[in-house]
Amino acid sequence: MQQQVYHSREIQAWEQRWFAQNNSALGLMEQVAWQSHLHLLGYFAQQSKMIKRIAVWCGTGNNAGDGYFIAAYLAEQGYQVDIYAAERGDSPALQQAFLYAQDKVENLYTHFNVADHYDAHIDALFGIGLNRELNQDWQQVIQRFNHHAGLKVSVDIPSGLHANTGQPLPCAIKADLTLTALGYKIGLFTGQGKEFSGQVELLSLIPPDSQLNALAQLSPTIIDLPPRQAFGHKGSYGHALVIGGHADMGGAVIMAAEAAFAVGAGKVTVVCHHRHHSAILARTPNVMVRDIEAFAAEKINEILQAVDAVCFGMGLGRDDWSRQIFQAWFKPLRQHTHLEVVLDADALWFLAEQPMQLSEQMYLTPHSGEAARLLGCSSAEVEQDRVAAIQALAAKFSGQWLLKGSGSLVLEKQQLWVCTAGNAGMGTGGMGDTLAGMIAGLKAQLHEQVALHQVVTLHAQAGDLLAKQGMRGIQASHMPQAVYQVVNAAQ
Repeated sequence: MQQQVYHSREIQAWEQRWFAQNNSALGLMEQVAWQSHLHLLGYFAQQSKMIKRIAVWCGTGNNAGDGYFIAAYLAEQGYQVDIYAAERGDSPALQQAFLYAQDKVENLYTHFNVADHYDAHIDALFGIGLNRELNQDWQQVIQRFNHHAGLKVSVDIPSGLHANTGQPLPCAIKADLTLTALGYKIGLFTGQGKEFSGQVELLSLIPPDSQLNALAQLSPTIIDLPPRQAFGHKGSYGHALVIGGHADMGGAVIMAAEAAFAVGAGKVTVVCHHRHHSAILARTPNVMVRDIEAFAAEKINEILQAVDAVCFGMGLGRDDWSRQIFQAWFKPLRQHTHLEVVLDADALWFLAEQPMQLSEQMYLTPHSGEAARLLGCSSAEVEQDRVAAIQALAAKFSGQWLLKGSGSLVLEKQQLWVCTAGNAGMGTGGMGDTLAGMIAGLKAQLHEQVALHQVVTLHAQAGDLLAKQGMRGIQASHMPQAVYQVVNAAQ
């Protein structure tokens, strides 16, 4: 079963249904703390530096109660634990957690002026209910926490991070480890969530009930592609067509074509401005090239009938010539229903000018700026709620969608997936062109046997393979060999 990801209100409603069955808030708080402290014992044992002194930072709500109990349990294990706390709320469970910890820890301070050195800091300031911008006092507390040396652990979610959007409010704890209770929260994995959550471990504490609805699933990291048959030949593995390449922009179609071959497409044709043909053939002589200016309507339909998948828009440009090319190709692409079609880059620019409903065989791959143009809003608005943005794109255009970025989101056939692979080194020109080529290349040969979210994960894993040598300086031109390795590990 895939790992489910939830909206915070689903987690909170699930929790309330549990309490309505005569299960206590105090009991759940103790379970969260007990499981957290067990995870921490294992995590601390793996560190190169011995962990002896621990500071637990507690806020005012139930998350603080988790922190009080964690502090007490760690103190019982022999750690020197101090608590720094805000004025408590008045829930009975929180009061009992405080009283239990008071007898166990070294010191319990009612301030956050942490001057001593600690080997680890545990964040129990805010839970998943935080949805407002923090005031200046709380911002200073979070900044102070982040400034301290030592391991940083968050309980449930890094304080200051919005549980559903992955956005800081406006700052958040930068954790090395997040121990998230009951279920995964979407904000841990998308938007800026990965920057703050570090390693995420799930504390499964109560059984799911029939009313619990997942928002998304984490994309699996182990991907099985069908093996090749011994009698296969180039005609068995699909023909991918790459369309783009304005006279001034030839690199994008080269990267897309190389990626299509790297995932195993049997044949790849590039239709672009003739100015780039020599460069393409010098670099990748197995690519077939055609002049994009030599295609009348009849020729367009002829080549579309002969191929299996298309990626369209890379390096197409945005001038009048580009608009004419888009208009000449887009209608036939929609009419050839046997085709798997990737719309990327400048094809998305022109689609925004003439919104229409698209088929399930169309895969659209915007980053936040392109998504904003398609939705008629700002990229900042897209990033403020990436889940809402991708759902709005699908509602407006249909088709299958990828919203690129940290924690890329994939919405295909009404199922939302979150990609947990990938790294910041992939933030460089041409990575999207490579991904478009991978989608076309894999869809050309496997069609329904490979899903969009799987291709996105393979692309991210190729980037992670390159990042083992360092993130800074990764280039899209490095990707084909890494792509070749990950797709062959996936079978």
